[in-house]
Amino acid sequence: MLVYFLTETPCTLTANGAYLGTTDLFERSASLDPAQEIALEFSPFGDYLPVRVLFGEAFLFEPPPHYNLYFLPDGVAVYVNGFLRADCALHVLWQKRVSDTLLTLYLQGALQLNVENGSGFHVLTLPDRLLDCTVRETDEGFLLENDGAFALVDKEGKLLLSEEGRVVSIEGGITALLPYRDALRHSALCTFQKGIPIKRSVRVEGEVTEATVSLALFESVLCGADPTPYLHPELTEKAGALREFLGAFTSVVLTNERDKIGLCYPRKPRVFDVRYFRAEKKDGKISNLIPLD
Repeated sequence: MLVYFLTETPCTLTANGAYLGTTDLFERSASLDPAQEIALEFSPFGDYLPVRVLFGEAFLFEPPPHYNLYFLPDGVAVYVNGFLRADCALHVLWQKRVSDTLLTLYLQGALQLNVENGSGFHVLTLPDRLLDCTVRETDEGFLLENDGAFALVDKEGKLLLSEEGRVVSIEGGITALLPYRDALRHSALCTFQKGIPIKRSVRVEGEVTEATVSLALFESVLCGADPTPYLHPELTEKAGALREFLGAFTSVVLTNERDKIGLCYPRKPRVFDVRYFRAEKKDGKISNLIPLD
């Protein structure tokens, strides 16, 4: 089986103790036989602990936390994330009392938040992007934020929301500008109430050319933007049906062919199927979408 490796942070990779190479967010591949149950070890550069997994049929059926599998026509892509810090000692970053609640943000292997009040003592794990966050109280709980990320925690210690982006208002919910980090630099002004999005407007900043129009179409459908500018007139009347036609995909994958695009569909937690579509063009616009088996 051809196995593609991607890791959240650069790593060295060994298989049964033998050095295979380095991994990062650019895919590298190796041919592995899952029937042999190969011991893989990812050793991050920097201050993080290595992770190990037994690559075999059980792993492919039910990957453990911090491993995402993307099944492709020619193999499987393994994405490893959530590495723990090598220093597992307790490091308190700040402790603040907000109304009747004591909040403590600290590092202990991962970034964690303690919420202590009359409802009890609660511990949450947060993404590293909130490492330098501040806290303020809202009508819905406690808002942790910095220039690039935010999270909302209620008074019972439940994580209601965690996003990349910048909060612009806390009136009538949390309103934030969210970057999609796609090729066209889509962003959305989104309002959340109790962690649930209730209003969203999408805009695009990147330039669309004939070379990128296929990607623009799929990324626009994914983020809820209007795909009409990328459709040939003979297909524009079907713009509203594109999401139903393409299904519940969660991300877009580029290929070596300009007009062949992969879409990722969740099969179950941490497992995805990648299906491919070819975009046919007429006069520089998309005139047809063909599913590829």
